[in-house]
Amino acid sequence: MANVSSIQGSPRRTVRLSSAAKVLLISTLLALPACTAKGPALIVHSARGDTTVNLEIANTPDARTRGLMYRTNLAEMSGMLFIFPDVSERSFWMKNTPLPLDMIFIAPNKRILGIVADTKPFTTNPLGVSGASKYVLEVNGGFCARRGIVAGDQVDFVDVSDTSQ
Repeated sequence: MANVSSIQGSPRRTVRLSSAAKVLLISTLLALPACTAKGPALIVHSARGDTTVNLEIANTPDARTRGLMYRTNLAEMSGMLFIFPDVSERSFWMKNTPLPLDMIFIAPNKRILGIVADTKPFTTNPLGVSGASKYVLEVNGGFCARRGIVAGDQVDFVDVSDTSQ
């Protein structure tokens, strides 16, 4: 039985909750942190539906240089978003990167220019697409094929500061 305190001299009332109501209340309270958790994310709007990717942000020269090098694990619905201070044709390599990746090149209007799929780990040849991009998203290899993500799809950012150094 839970007591509810009165406000400014009103009489106290006792509220009884059924077992089912208690379970529902506790479940709701435990779920709230997941619903209200904030963090950077990117949503891809594809023909198959929306896909949300939790982001790590690389918006400084050091972070962009390091990228996902030396990482041996990347959660399935996670990726690294590289934010550049300018718009340019870009290329990346896989030196010191043991994970196969999909590289998604994104224009300033947040439309996907192209995808380099299933990159080969540890290679040093430059990988890129035609066209100028401001953003590059790296996700696990095969991610785009599994979700039907293709060039031309639109993306939106959630809690991402669009600034870089």
